[in-house]
Amino acid sequence: MDTKIIKNRELKLWEALIPVFALIGMLAYNVLFAYNGPDDNALGGSNQFILLLGGAVAAIMGYFTKVPFHKMLDEVANNIKSTAGAILILLMVGALAGTWMVSGIIPSMIYYGLQILSPAVFLPATLIICSVISIATGSSWTTSATVGIALIGIGGALGFDLGMVAGAVVSGAYFGDKLSPMSDTTNLAPAMAGTDLFTHIKYMSLTTIPTYIITLLLFIILGISVDVTGEANTDDLLNSITASFNVTPWLFLVPVIVIGLIVKKTEPLVALLVGTLLAGIFAIIFQPEVVNGITGANSMTFKSAYKGVMEAITSKVVVPTENKTLIDLFTSGGMAKMLPTIWLIICAMVFGGIMDAIGALSRISESLLKLAHSTFGLFASTVGSCLALNITASDQYLAIVVPGKMFAKAYKDKGLAPENLSRTLEDTGTVTSVLVPWNTCGAYQAGTLGVPTLDYLPFAFFNILSPFMTLIFAAFNIKIRQLINTIKE
Repeated sequence: MDTKIIKNRELKLWEALIPVFALIGMLAYNVLFAYNGPDDNALGGSNQFILLLGGAVAAIMGYFTKVPFHKMLDEVANNIKSTAGAILILLMVGALAGTWMVSGIIPSMIYYGLQILSPAVFLPATLIICSVISIATGSSWTTSATVGIALIGIGGALGFDLGMVAGAVVSGAYFGDKLSPMSDTTNLAPAMAGTDLFTHIKYMSLTTIPTYIITLLLFIILGISVDVTGEANTDDLLNSITASFNVTPWLFLVPVIVIGLIVKKTEPLVALLVGTLLAGIFAIIFQPEVVNGITGANSMTFKSAYKGVMEAITSKVVVPTENKTLIDLFTSGGMAKMLPTIWLIICAMVFGGIMDAIGALSRISESLLKLAHSTFGLFASTVGSCLALNITASDQYLAIVVPGKMFAKAYKDKGLAPENLSRTLEDTGTVTSVLVPWNTCGAYQAGTLGVPTLDYLPFAFFNILSPFMTLIFAAFNIKIRQLINTIKE
């Protein structure tokens, strides 16, 4: 992504900040008051329109500072063009998620994961199971709504404090959400910062893996120190999975091949396409009844197989199950599920493009650099901004989009590679959202798991430690990647 930002000497700092404060104010009202019900979805369009309104406020400021309207549109077009790769990857991620569910890959992961539970290892096992499922699905919300609910029930039967169990669920779910190429936030962060998906994931693992190891050790210690009696009964879940899918280890060949392609530095779009097509073939081979059920066919034909796989790739598919806990897990959205996030990216690029064109981002970046005299200061400012937006705007997407666009130029001027910014956005913006009770993520997790946010907050070790880990790396200059060639303005 091109991070070149236009300067406007006529624009004062307070004028440059007017669109930002207007945007935050409108988003806060939208999420906290207008769309704060359990069935309301601010990402369904209202937040996107608010971003356009923020762009309109910026355009008005540009009018008063004599910036031509066509110049604003040109910058918007350039911004949207720069996200083309991210948008295509998001679409392929949706396709991959759909075929991995229909083929039985994700249900098989859950099936084998649930069989390792026992009181002695329950808490660390919960963390690991939720991590694996979240990486496979790319969604912390789906993980919590499926295996998370099941693990809460099992943990309660064993006598564990539900806050502990929910903390392990949330920690694992957000670990997977951070590192999964199928996660919308994992795609959104590099798109905002100006790097690519797999560079972002590899670089982010430098802070994420140590944080995860510490989290795992804490849950091991916590599990040993808690005296519980009972047995984990997962028979209903296991029977429900085998009733709907043919569970076999052969299905794991697909993720192994995809991981192999990624390790060999294959283009992300190619790796995702191969994973999607292979999963589609495996769905026809191992799950013919599921594929037929999607189209309502009585027997497998080329037409029914084609339509079943195509539906899984492109649109919402539901595999029937009598177990209410597994309904969300047996539902996939395909490429269509990614459209709200793509919509958000485009609208964010409109706001960012107009802010570019009027010189607002340049003015804000200059001020941020003056305040952040060191690399650590810049990282700390980013962390603080993400936290502030999670608290005020109450949405993790906005805690990524707004700071991502505002800080991109500042990181470049410091000679820092864009993956530094994308990692910091995820280490803070993504994971801390669930710790705020009135944030969409915090409210969702509390409602889904049936455990208040403040009850699981002390045990959400991964989410608490992640911002501190990124600041430690910045403070001690650990693996802080520099730009090879700094583009001179």
